[in-house]
Amino acid sequence: MTTAGHDDRATGDRTVGGDPRVAVVVITHQRRDELVQALDRLLVLPEQPRVVVVDNGSTDGTADAVRTRFPQVELVASPENLGAVGRNVGVALLDTPYVAFCDDDTWWEPGSLTVAADVLDAHPRLAVVTAGILVEPGGTEDPIVTELRDSPVRGPDWLPGPALGSFLAGASVLRREAFLEVGGFSERLWLGGEEELMAGDLAAAGWELCYLPQLTVHHQASRARDPHRRRRDGIRNTLWTTWLRRPMRAALRRTAHLLRTVPRDRVTARGLLEAVRGLPWVLRERRVLPPHAEARFAALEEAQRRSTARRYVS
Repeated sequence: MTTAGHDDRATGDRTVGGDPRVAVVVITHQRRDELVQALDRLLVLPEQPRVVVVDNGSTDGTADAVRTRFPQVELVASPENLGAVGRNVGVALLDTPYVAFCDDDTWWEPGSLTVAADVLDAHPRLAVVTAGILVEPGGTEDPIVTELRDSPVRGPDWLPGPALGSFLAGASVLRREAFLEVGGFSERLWLGGEEELMAGDLAAAGWELCYLPQLTVHHQASRARDPHRRRRDGIRNTLWTTWLRRPMRAALRRTAHLLRTVPRDRVTARGLLEAVRGLPWVLRERRVLPPHAEARFAALEEAQRRSTARRYVS
């Protein structure tokens, strides 16, 4: 694994006029062209954030493109695909109090990072603020935003927006202290719904999460993706997270619902098989959430059953 950083932002200094409180971590894999477009937008933000790119073993020239076109970006060229753990690598390089995550096909609206930092400054027990998402081209609201806005989770009165039970990593700004306290994203889950496990652990540790409508992320979905693998890993990770953290009855209830609603095909079968194979370590590492944290997941059950934005299809 190699790193490269060439300008003042990569060494910790900040350009006058920017916001030194927030840095951006981008993970990427085999999406050179999309990443270049995202970086073009991130680097002209008024906040002038330090940007760390973790290239997850791409073979399409992604790392060379970043070195050549964006010398001000700090690059981590991993020889293997670390999945979501690439974000852990990026966060470990930073010293800013807040970290905005960004996928290689998303970018932050100018001014949103400063708003997020201001809100996190004002609420020291708030760990995560999640943005609204506009789908590009066209700027239409992602269907998931309705679920964020109408979240049934109950939080303290001081929250600046609706309380959340989980979050969307590519559209969120996190408090670095909280992220490190819970150990970052799980190596076991790799990628796909990895936020839910972290959200539960944040809640268990007394941190809050909320949707903040003043924040905006733009998402232009890449065509370079493997939808079958995403579905397989999503099914597996949902089951692993459920059995790692939910009480027995809740775990059985969610498992039964998932089995009733997933497509009956080879992709689903592979996801279920992987979940079963992981059962020994899941039971060994099982740690049920305390009641106040479990209440957040329980509140989401009906919304998850009705959701049109969270279905396992490919």
